[in-house]
Amino acid sequence: MNDGALWYIGINGQQQGPLGTQQVIDRIRAGQLDQTAYVYGQTQPQWTPIAQVPVFQAMFHHAPPPPPPPPQGPAPIVADQIDFEVIGEEMQFVEIVLDPGEAAIAEAGSFFYMEPGIKMETIFGDGSHQAQDQGFFGKLAAGAKRVLTGESLFMTVFGNAARERQKVAFAAPYPGKIIPIDLRQHGGTLLCQKDAFLCAAKGIAVGIAWNKKLGAGVFGGEGFILQKLEGQGLAFIHAGGTVVSRELEAGETLRIDTGCLVAFEPRVNYDIQWVGGFKSALFGGEGLFFATLTGPGRVWLQSLPFSRLAGRMLAAAAASGFGRGDEGSAIGGIGLGS
Repeated sequence: MNDGALWYIGINGQQQGPLGTQQVIDRIRAGQLDQTAYVYGQTQPQWTPIAQVPVFQAMFHHAPPPPPPPPQGPAPIVADQIDFEVIGEEMQFVEIVLDPGEAAIAEAGSFFYMEPGIKMETIFGDGSHQAQDQGFFGKLAAGAKRVLTGESLFMTVFGNAARERQKVAFAAPYPGKIIPIDLRQHGGTLLCQKDAFLCAAKGIAVGIAWNKKLGAGVFGGEGFILQKLEGQGLAFIHAGGTVVSRELEAGETLRIDTGCLVAFEPRVNYDIQWVGGFKSALFGGEGLFFATLTGPGRVWLQSLPFSRLAGRMLAAAAASGFGRGDEGSAIGGIGLGS
């Protein structure tokens, strides 16, 4: 800029100049002048902070506010980034594709098939970094806690030891749906019913959570203990029948059958309530209690709990005289005279 104006610069009591307008701008851009400098010129007949002079004002943009302080503690460990496909309708299985060096963990009994490059290893705990840092006795204690939920003391790690991508698959134990859940979208933690966990990327910690409310623990149908999945990656849970996911708003309450709850975010308030009314409790056929879920947070529900399915099968078997050799007869348990 050559407007013919001449300027004197004052820095810490020292005077420089005269300088043309463009020379002053070049020094600002070079970092030689900041907002502490003063200028004096033909159009500014008194010493004035340089940032207040219109011709130079645009050169001093307000600096953006500093970023907030970083969170305390180490950054969360991200689980292996796996690819997957859920296959099937009623009897589903999940096929996981592992890059070289990646691994998945699974409950005992869920394995379906794997390609030759996959190596199996049975371990204490879940193979997460959290479990590895605990030492032998820590892993043993963690495994003992898992036994409280009815799971095995051990878990199996399926790792890709090949140089190319390999596949491993895990099958659902009964009719229903496999639900893939990215824990990163739910605060890194999910609570679910025992037996709901199927498999996950290595790095997901599978533990237990105690239900803190007496009513929910005694009458909830699942006891005091829930499975807790923690980490930054994918986990797969299984539920019976049709599965529905609901996002509850703050204060919104949903009442369900106690066995129909599959999983929920920790911020959801879970409790048990009395059905109310003697006749409803005694003759309603739905039990004495139902679960209440209060938002905010996401919940997953199942239409056919395994306990309900098993109960119906046992009742049908007993009614048809199962084991007497006449279950295939159209007239069931009615015998024919000799």
